[in-house]
Amino acid sequence: MVKVRVENLIVESSLVYFYAQCGELTSALRAFDMMEEKDVISWTAVISACSRKGHGNKAIVMFIGMLEHGFLPNEFTVCSILKACSEEKALRFGRQVHSLVVKKMIKKDVFVGTSLMDMYAKCGEISDCRKVFDGMSNRNTVTWTSIIAAHAREGFGEDAISLFRVMKRRHLIANNLTVVSILRACGSVGALLLGKELHAQIIKNSIEKNVYIGSTLVWLYCKCGESRDAFNVLQQLPSRDVVSWTAMISGCSSLGHEAEALDFLKEMIQDGVEPNPFTYSSALKACANSEALLIGRSIHSIAEKNHALSNVFVGSALIHMYAKCGFVSEAFRVFDSMPEKNLVSWKAMIMGYARNGFCREALKLMYRMEAEGFEVDDYIFATILSTCGDIELDEAEASATCYLETS
Repeated sequence: MVKVRVENLIVESSLVYFYAQCGELTSALRAFDMMEEKDVISWTAVISACSRKGHGNKAIVMFIGMLEHGFLPNEFTVCSILKACSEEKALRFGRQVHSLVVKKMIKKDVFVGTSLMDMYAKCGEISDCRKVFDGMSNRNTVTWTSIIAAHAREGFGEDAISLFRVMKRRHLIANNLTVVSILRACGSVGALLLGKELHAQIIKNSIEKNVYIGSTLVWLYCKCGESRDAFNVLQQLPSRDVVSWTAMISGCSSLGHEAEALDFLKEMIQDGVEPNPFTYSSALKACANSEALLIGRSIHSIAEKNHALSNVFVGSALIHMYAKCGFVSEAFRVFDSMPEKNLVSWKAMIMGYARNGFCREALKLMYRMEAEGFEVDDYIFATILSTCGDIELDEAEASATCYLETS
């Protein structure tokens, strides 16, 4: 009888694991719920499936249920739940899992350590991420890549570069993700010389045609003001995707090469690559800076056809472009039709009004912005006061004036 029960448990756990591996979360949960007895393997399978499919909160609930049923997680369970904590930014629960790992002496191998690092890094806790890293007795390429990527992502480019140099001294082989992360670190601090050294090594290792590495090289060179080198890298990529094109367009726009940015957008569309919201935003910024209204309207039309106008950043870029070209009514039409507004869109519209001499409208919108729960920062105040000066307001605008005087 015991043998039959064990065999059933193995079969049922295998079924849960099978559905989980195939990405069939609903079937995995159904099979799990039908199990009369459950073990660590079946709990881990559903927690892992929830985490992989982006249902982090469900994974956390399942993990709590596992503990309440008296099961101690293994290292695979821990890695899965830490991934869920990373995606949901559930720092407090992640810390509790970390404490459980220490207290219950769960096998703290290189994968658990790396998962803990990744959780802290994704939650913005770089110091805790570094503490975990420093406390690990064994580290592999994934571990080193994780710590380098964390520092590069959070803006600690110099620290990322220092860690990379230590990694190289220990003769660890960098993978493609390591290369991408260190290139981003170089770009963030303007370390062009090291970036070029890495580029030479990339060519030597024959990985320059990797689209992720190539796109990051384009971004690096643009960030360092080397648009010609960026263009050469872009031209040598065997397949240029939206990321590589957007890196080039954004880079040219940031460097003040608006005409080139718009030429690249045209070439991108001719290549059959559909722009994403970041592409539209970068191209519209170029239109605003060069006051290229006709091209801006064409981009507006393309974005509308591709259903990109619902994106708050595209909408904000359109507002800025129309206002910069002096077409404030069109800017407000875009603003008013946006399904969602953020601080950037409010600021773009208020600045558009103020800089085009529509001071009463700017003040009214600033007051409305504050009434809808957005904080009016010093930059908005300073711009309105400097561009509008002393303005006579009627009684309908008195509340906005009071707000200015008391803030």
